[in-house]
Amino acid sequence: MSGTASAAGDDRLFPARPLIGVSIAVIRDGRVLLAQRANEPMRGVWTLPGGLVEAGERLAEAALRELEEEVGTRAEVVGPSLTPTEILLRDETDRLRHHYVIHPHAALWRAVEPAPGPEALAVRWAAIEEVAGLSTTPGLIETLTEAFSRVASLGEGSA
Repeated sequence: MSGTASAAGDDRLFPARPLIGVSIAVIRDGRVLLAQRANEPMRGVWTLPGGLVEAGERLAEAALRELEEEVGTRAEVVGPSLTPTEILLRDETDRLRHHYVIHPHAALWRAVEPAPGPEALAVRWAAIEEVAGLSTTPGLIETLTEAFSRVASLGEGSA
């Protein structure tokens, strides 16, 4: 998830309200593009490229922007967003440290091979069966199942 900290500090930490984010499941030849998080929270885990929605930005536009910013690739969103995922992380005193509501999207790869950037330690194409053996963000398998189903219903992407 990209974005910058406010001048007074990181407004993502101990938020007053949930933050709205997007992610994007880019499918190509029966595999999905995963990025290994470079930043906290959850540094080092595998997830979909994504980040926070900017004011005035539509969800799908945000997902495509984040995809290009994080891994440099381009895709085409297919259909409306998938089932949202809530990420709630608490500190050792049970105080809410992070609260994100992520709106994932299914997409088909269109151009440019992905590469790691400042927000991704690594990138990889993975079959859904491989994802179960990885350390991932919460709800990733469910989101991928839904994304592959969406793409398969179009008869594209070799899902």
